[in-house]
Parts: sequence; C-alpha cells; structure tokens
Amino acid sequence: MTMLNSLIHDVQDASMSGSTRRQLRALTRITDLFLAGSARYSMRQVELFDEVFKVLVEAIELQTRIKLARRFAADPAAPAVLVRAIAANDEVAVAAPVLSQSPVLTEPDLIASAATQGQGHLLAIAQRETVSAAITDILIERGEQQVVRAVAKNAGAQISDDGFSELVLRAGADVDLALHVGTRSDIPRHHFVRLLETASASVCSRIVAANPKLAEVVQETVTDVVDDINGEVRRHSAVHAKAKFRVKRLSEWKDLREVDVHAGARSQNFEKTVTALAALAGCRIEVAERAVLNENPGAAQIIAKAAGCSWATAKALLLMTVAERKMSKADLERARANFEQLEQRTARRVMEFYEARRNMFAHASPTITAGETAKLEAMMG
Repeated sequence: MTMLNSLIHDVQDASMSGSTRRQLRALTRITDLFLAGSARYSMRQVELFDEVFKVLVEAIELQTRIKLARRFAADPAAPAVLVRAIAANDEVAVAAPVLSQSPVLTEPDLIASAATQGQGHLLAIAQRETVSAAITDILIERGEQQVVRAVAKNAGAQISDDGFSELVLRAGADVDLALHVGTRSDIPRHHFVRLLETASASVCSRIVAANPKLAEVVQETVTDVVDDINGEVRRHSAVHAKAKFRVKRLSEWKDLREVDVHAGARSQNFEKTVTALAALAGCRIEVAERAVLNENPGAAQIIAKAAGCSWATAKALLLMTVAERKMSKADLERARANFEQLEQRTARRVMEFYEARRNMFAHASPTITAGETAKLEAMMG
C-alpha cells in the first residue's frame, strides 16, 4: 500500500505548485490502481477504496473535482465507488456530470440521490437518457418548476399514472409544463383530456401546433379545440377503438346493459366505461368523459341517472381513480341521497340544457323548471 499512500498524499497536498494537475493525475493513478486489481480485491479492500475516494473527492479543490467528474461521467468502466463519491458531492457542478450521464450509477444510487439531494442534482437526474418511473415519481414530488419541466420534456423518462396526475395538476399554473406534458406520446388519454379541459385556448392551440397530426383540427373556440384535439387522439387510440367496437356490437345486438358501465368502472377501465356510459345515456363521448373526470360528483350522478343506472353503478363511477375525488363515506352518503332524489327525466333535461348552452347553436335553450334548476345547482355545486 506504499504507492497508494504516496498517491493519497499527493492528492491531499494542495500547497504544491501546479496542484490541480498533479492532484488529478494522482487521483487518476489511484483509480487505475483500483481497476487493475479490482477483480482480486476482497470486500474489505473495496470498502477501503470506497472510503478513500470519498475522502479524496472532498479534499481536492473544486476545479479538480469538476474535471474528474467530466472525465468519468460517461465511462462505463469507471469504478462505481468513485462515481458514487462524485455523485454525492454537494457541489452541483461536480455531481451533475455523473448524475446526468454515468451508466455506472444503479437504480438505488439514483433513487437515493433523488430523495436526498438539492434541486440542481435533481435537474441533472431528470436529464438522463432514460429515467425509470420510480425515480420520476420522486423528481415530480420533490422537484421545483425547472426539474418538473425537465422530466416532462424528457422523452426517455418513464412516468407513472400518479406522476402524470401530478404533472397535469401542476400544469394548470405553468404554460410551459402544460405544453411539455400535452405533447408527450405516452400520456394516458384520461390525463390528456383533463389537461385540455384546464388549459387555456392558447395552450391548447400550441399543443396542436406541436403535433402535426392535430394541426388541421383547430377551431375558433376553446371547446371546439378541446373536442377536436381529443377526437383526433381518440381516433388514434387502439384501446378506445377496441372499447368502441365492443359497445357498438352490443348496441346492435341490443345487448348493451348497465353491467357494462359497472364492470368498466369497477375495473378502472376508462375507455370501456365512457363508451358504454355515452351509449346508454345517448350523449356524445365528450360529455361522458367530462362527467367521469369531473371532480364534482354531481356530473357523474346526472349522466348515470340519465343512462338509467342504479346507485351501485353511480357509486362505482364516483370511485374511479381517474377523477381523484377521494370521497369519504360521508361524501358517498350525501351523493347517494342526491342520486336517489334525482329523477331520470330531470337528469336528461339537465344534459340537454347544458349541451345546448355549451354548443351555442340554438338561439333558445330547452326550458328547464325552477325546481330542476335548484336541484341541478345543488348537485353541480
């Protein structure tokens, strides 16, 4: 270990002339020494090198650490103990090169960094060529605006359903984030619908402009833009096409029943649920989608009643996770009381009333009584 001790002394001695270059050379030779015998080292010896690298990376001056990090950033043969020591450095300029590039860092290494380090370190991780959903969940939870935008912009980042839910929520106050999320090819359609519903007209138009497939469907109003974009996405969705075909076949056979809505809702199958619900309620698919995704339980109750569904099915709709309602037992009891008081005739008139008002086609909306209006206002909040 005489050579190792001498090299360690060179690294730690910052007073000599040309220390940066000599420190880097000495630390490089320590790395070479480690690599040359790593196959023969015992666990204790590996742990010794690990401790040595940690101490030395902290001891050398900043510019030397930065050069060292850049040298080993993309090297698949770099010793893991050294790379981990660099990644753990508090200086972003030191840690970022390996956090953003090193193939040596393992999933547990990156998860530990994402869970404990600062925003600069998180940003570096978010820019890796590939990032697992387990890591992006942490980045989205802990990350500030720049980090979250980087995750959404990174096509190689896998994002979980919960991750998309949080991104869509945060996109409501962040135009750039909304654009990054809305143009991801892997965004689940129910999250895409929610994003378009909350985005402004300009954001919707910019999402369209960023996707050549949607460029021809822009209309003059926000509602038209949302519906047309969603319609185009729906037409390219294999899952939606399958659900639509099944409902169409059942309808032709006059075999479509409430159980199809109930089964879809219980299994958290968004496409199956909304296609069956729209067919039974006799409304456009957009209306069923909005009702299922609306955080206010009144919309789902109205369309369920219009479709002739029982409380059991309405409850299953309210408990679908895509809307994130998180209703308590007391909330469900109040919803049940409202649902049982609501007449199917009233529910259908409510849907006609809102459809006419929303489309802005007709000069006069269908009439609705004062009692029906009061019930509607109570349910829709």
